[in-house]
Amino acid sequence: MTTEEADAAVGDLPSCDVDRLDADATSAGPLPPEQIAALKLADVLTEPRTAQVDQPLMAELSEHFTAGQILELATALAVASGWQRFIEAFGIRPDHWTEATPLPPRPNDPEAD
Repeated sequence: MTTEEADAAVGDLPSCDVDRLDADATSAGPLPPEQIAALKLADVLTEPRTAQVDQPLMAELSEHFTAGQILELATALAVASGWQRFIEAFGIRPDHWTEATPLPPRPNDPEAD
């Protein structure tokens, strides 16, 4: 996918009223099926434990994307997820934060409850 194609794809995304989304956005959500398939892949690739891309998900992805596009999508998701985990692992805070600003809660942190 070229930069122009990616920019065009992002520009074509529908607006989404987050307050209206159901917990299961796959049923009748506002997203097109190819975006739902991509989000399912994101869920698998960002699981805390290693998960498998099973045959049903691969079939769903293949309905909307070529093998090369699936590989590019998976690579981008892996890089983004890895970068986020790196930031969290080292406790990196954005430049505009100060020592007085508390760190955001970490997912699954028993002390956050």
